[in-house]
Amino acid sequence: MDEERIRERERLQIEQIRELDFEELQVEEVDYLHDSDSDDDVDLSAFPFSSHAQASGNLGDDELIFNPALSSLHTYLGEVEDTPNRIAYADGGTVLKIPLFYLEGVVLFPEATLPLRIIQASFLAAVEKALNQTNAPSTIGVIRVYREGAQLKYASVGTTAEIRQFRRLGDGSFNVITRGQQRFRLVRRWTDIEGFPCGELQIVEEDVPLRTPRDAFGKLVPLSKLQGRSPLSAMTLSTPLKDMDAQSVANSEESFESALSPSEKRLHYSVVDSIFYNSASSEDDLVVNTSDMQSSGSNPYSSRSIGCLASDHDDEKEDGQSSISKTPVSQEICQKQNRLANFRGNTDLSRFRMAPRAFWPFWLYRMYDSYYLAQRAADLWKQIVGVPNMEAFVNKPDILSFSIASKIPVSESIRQELLELNGVSYRLQREIELLESFDRVRCKHCQTVIARRKDMLVMSNEGPLGAYVNPHGYVHEIMTFYKANDIALTGRPVEKDSWFPGYAWTIANCATCETQLGWLFTATNKKLKPSSFWAVRGSQVADDMC
Repeated sequence: MDEERIRERERLQIEQIRELDFEELQVEEVDYLHDSDSDDDVDLSAFPFSSHAQASGNLGDDELIFNPALSSLHTYLGEVEDTPNRIAYADGGTVLKIPLFYLEGVVLFPEATLPLRIIQASFLAAVEKALNQTNAPSTIGVIRVYREGAQLKYASVGTTAEIRQFRRLGDGSFNVITRGQQRFRLVRRWTDIEGFPCGELQIVEEDVPLRTPRDAFGKLVPLSKLQGRSPLSAMTLSTPLKDMDAQSVANSEESFESALSPSEKRLHYSVVDSIFYNSASSEDDLVVNTSDMQSSGSNPYSSRSIGCLASDHDDEKEDGQSSISKTPVSQEICQKQNRLANFRGNTDLSRFRMAPRAFWPFWLYRMYDSYYLAQRAADLWKQIVGVPNMEAFVNKPDILSFSIASKIPVSESIRQELLELNGVSYRLQREIELLESFDRVRCKHCQTVIARRKDMLVMSNEGPLGAYVNPHGYVHEIMTFYKANDIALTGRPVEKDSWFPGYAWTIANCATCETQLGWLFTATNKKLKPSSFWAVRGSQVADDMC
């Protein structure tokens, strides 16, 4: 999956990390925010965009805006080195026996970044084994664990993670940056003699993204061209779907009608009339008796019919009494004929002549067309979230589905549901549903609304949700907002080990149930914007986000 692109990105990240050793906090100057001591005076809703170029606005010349690329580099881990050996992607169905990492509140997806700080002796041995194993070098398995009451549960589906970069510290601990590789099903697990968990896992065989069959639909040919054919051949359709654009001129409305016999024309316009009346008429409308028009063999939209309407209008100018003598029924008929003419002129009727070659209708196929769904999901992501841009993955629906799943700001249980879904189209359908319905973020324990979608703030190039590790080795997936409600702060701001360079963190608890929801990050430099933002732990978010 674009191995060269990934390696080039990592080389760029390494260069940026090294530059940090010689430079102070890297920020970019822009000029579209006010210098203010109050967060309410700052319009941060314009911040979640990928462009960091200078823009005309209200930010002063000496003010600075945070560079989201810094947090995605995990610079708080210090300088790291590339691992020498890397494994190619394993075939679906391959069985591996590798070290396992149980992470509470974390769901890893393919292509997502996961930082780790390894302190415990048993897990240090696990990393050593992973770096030196021959069957899957530098590879570990990541499984989500969760609590049901006092009991600890293990997910059945996880993701292999390749150790891309690591650093051995003086105290023997490891700082590690991994990247998700492939989904797996956990077959069995055990504890190694050295005390770390191991597992036998089977790599999931991913399906191929589906398209609507190109020859599943075509256009109906005129009935006159089918006369004398067998019933089976009469079902044959012209112009497959893939050739519709190329032959749009040849299959225009005029050329279609010219091939129809008079009886076929009457049938064609009768169908068009019924479509219009079903969609545009109300119960109180007077229904036009189209059978009279059909019996005359004329087209209700023909130039002659419309000419008659115009002629009637001209007669009204010549004889002022004509409009008085015209009955309400005839006036209603004229109005409806004009509306029918406008309907025909403004509507692409070619879609009404589409017929399936297959058993299922066209709209049903599109529900499972991975490429159509990928475009819908990418458009929704751009509209609702914005960063990062998903357009590059529209032609790779499998990668797009995992990329959205790894970044969408929803609860960990919903993200686990996305990980366990088999089928690209099913995963994209669920993500579209989530993007359309996601509105409120609630506390998992007391259901208090703590943030809203409109307050979402992207502070990392990875997107609005990302994984970070603290000095004690605990990994937290957080979603960021510039505004939050019903949250109480505990303690003083701390600059050390901040995940966002230039910001100090303060513990934030739910004001209702006092559960730790996350942190408030405040800028240590008054010129740095945004001046503050909230980081909410995904593990403390309720499933109900409507």
